[in-house]
Amino acid sequence: MATADIPQGTAINNWEIAPGLRAEKMESLVADQERFLTLSIGPQHPGAGHMRIIVVVDGDIIVKADPDVGYVHRGEEKMSEYRTFVQNVPHIERPVIHDSSNILYAYCLAAEDLLGIQVPERAKYLRTIAAEIDRIGYTLYWLAILGIFVGHSTMFMWPTADRELFVNLADMASGNRVTHAWLIPGGVRNDIPAGFADKAKEFLDYFEKKRLPEYHKIFFDNPLFRQRSQGVGILSKQDAIDIGVTGSVLRASGVNYDVRKREPYEIYDTLDFKVHTSDMGDSFARSILPMEDVRQSIEIIRQCLDNMPRQGDVRVKLQPNPRAPPGEAYRRVEAGRGALGQYLVSDGTAKTYRHKLSVPSLRNLLALPHLLDGAKLADLPLIYWSLNIWPIEIER
Repeated sequence: MATADIPQGTAINNWEIAPGLRAEKMESLVADQERFLTLSIGPQHPGAGHMRIIVVVDGDIIVKADPDVGYVHRGEEKMSEYRTFVQNVPHIERPVIHDSSNILYAYCLAAEDLLGIQVPERAKYLRTIAAEIDRIGYTLYWLAILGIFVGHSTMFMWPTADRELFVNLADMASGNRVTHAWLIPGGVRNDIPAGFADKAKEFLDYFEKKRLPEYHKIFFDNPLFRQRSQGVGILSKQDAIDIGVTGSVLRASGVNYDVRKREPYEIYDTLDFKVHTSDMGDSFARSILPMEDVRQSIEIIRQCLDNMPRQGDVRVKLQPNPRAPPGEAYRRVEAGRGALGQYLVSDGTAKTYRHKLSVPSLRNLLALPHLLDGAKLADLPLIYWSLNIWPIEIER
């Protein structure tokens, strides 16, 4: 046995041993690994978010991290095969309920391509307003969790309370607080009520002029948060491109990419807004860039309220169970976490033959093992959540 090779596939403490490793080297490795400890963070831990992260630590240094998803899989793509194009709307927004309008947006665009539908002009503006309201609401929810991850309870309570402003706006427009099912193939379900524009501008002014500066004063300019986040979990520009991250994570590493600018859909090519980037690539940059995105969302909503047609249809009246000719369509949007695509295949019936979601959280998750390699265990929550991952979206 002293000279025998170790069979291929042998593992020690979940570490794969290379085929052909000799017994004396294996004994040395076993002795070396006695100082390693394997931890399971989640899935019940609130910091894991419906997934777990298996980490191997050497003291307080992470030497290996393995994200383990699959705990809340619901088969969204398979369910689509048994429902019509319109019946799919309520369940498709479930993987990311806080950003439901954006995940529905991509689906509606793809379904409209298959069905040959031209959306009324007023409906395009209303869709954009809903998408940006949900982008803000999602970002505030994400920011609240970021605050509690680093032990800043005030930064948990403030965004949670302020998010109600935008939840109320979405409720005013759609009749539902969180999962609105307002965007449908052909437009939106109903027009906004009288007084919506005035209320929206009131909320936007209050949040932009009063609350955002307070966020920076108490949190982003806080020396303790900067000490914990600056220079921590650096993702270089080339690594961001090679791994394939998206959204604010990609822009925080210096890549100027936003689907709304590069592949504008509906009215986004008529809107004036900026895409902010950073060259730092660290957890601080990934934490603060979403707030710059919120500022741009506020400007987009204002422009839509001022420029949209005052009258007109808000949806195309579809026949019961509309059928699309055989074909396929792929459309994507810039969701709160990054580029989100929907791929639909029609076989000529009233139901979707195949449906595939390309979600940004999965691509951002791929950067987690890379950034945790060699990081301190105490930095795991901040690195993990700064990647703007919504674990439930990964399941789809």
